[in-house]
Amino acid sequence: MNVFQNFKLFAPILLFISVFCNASTIDPPIKSVSFYEYDYDYDCDLCGCTTGSGSFGFGTLNNANFVGVRYINQHFESKNGIFSNSPVSEETFNTYQLWAQIPINNSFYFSANLPYQDLSRKIDGTNENINGIGDANIIGWFKLPFYKKPANDVMESMEKENSGHSLQFGLGIKLPTGKFEEALVDRVNPGFQVGTGSVDGIFSLGYSFAGNTFGVNTLLSYYLKTENKNEYKFGNQFSYSTKFYTAFPIKKTMLMPFLGVSGDVFNKIEQYGETINDTDGSILNSSIGTELVVNRCIFGVNYTLPISQNLFGGNVTSKNRLSLYFNFAL
Repeated sequence: MNVFQNFKLFAPILLFISVFCNASTIDPPIKSVSFYEYDYDYDCDLCGCTTGSGSFGFGTLNNANFVGVRYINQHFESKNGIFSNSPVSEETFNTYQLWAQIPINNSFYFSANLPYQDLSRKIDGTNENINGIGDANIIGWFKLPFYKKPANDVMESMEKENSGHSLQFGLGIKLPTGKFEEALVDRVNPGFQVGTGSVDGIFSLGYSFAGNTFGVNTLLSYYLKTENKNEYKFGNQFSYSTKFYTAFPIKKTMLMPFLGVSGDVFNKIEQYGETINDTDGSILNSSIGTELVVNRCIFGVNYTLPISQNLFGGNVTSKNRLSLYFNFAL
């Protein structure tokens, strides 16, 4: 099933959502043209599988707390052999996610994600498919905003004015809710798994600037992966991303296009305490997309295309990725 066939499944839902959002009388989370209400987007690996790459996102450009759904479609090619005419496996990863950002107070909040994976591969005229619940994760975030220096003592006694700059610190865990199949470890692409079977740590540091007509988000994340019960350990992963965005407010809607770059560096996989050759690598991606805010409804689309890559000895090639999501601001 390709991305267009999957989209047909969502078409009735999207139509209902569109009517609901336009009919909603709740005021939108747009208070002004200022970006102070739209100041961060968290781009990190969510699937936990090695070739899942970064830039899936823990949130959106819109700074509203939300509950929502997201669909991600990815394509890979894996070369099964060392010769130029070796067979090539075409792989499609479809991910359906429930995700949310829940506030604790003005400084602390949580993000959570539960995916359903539907993975397929085609090689030598044969098709293979695996599906099921993937690995869930939950991350606690602390936001440290910076304020403008008061011009005088009178201003100092007034409410602090946000400078638009802030830091975000994230600490989280990925849970082994997805099934890991040892029979699949001989695949050229080790990411062809519903889950990793391991409990992994997530450490993130982000910087955001939100001006009146321009914003930028940068995030660095490190994934500390552990060995599963099959004595198989996916390599630790470092992810980075930056997005530049602007906004066009129109009455009760706001359009926010963005451009970005992101990348991942993967360490080698270990099995039975030994490292496996040609299981490390790196990738650099470009991305383009937009978000549309209508009342409390947030629609988003993100298309990602690799700039350069060297995955698993050059045997795995990431082709592209498309992400569609809908959130409802709390």
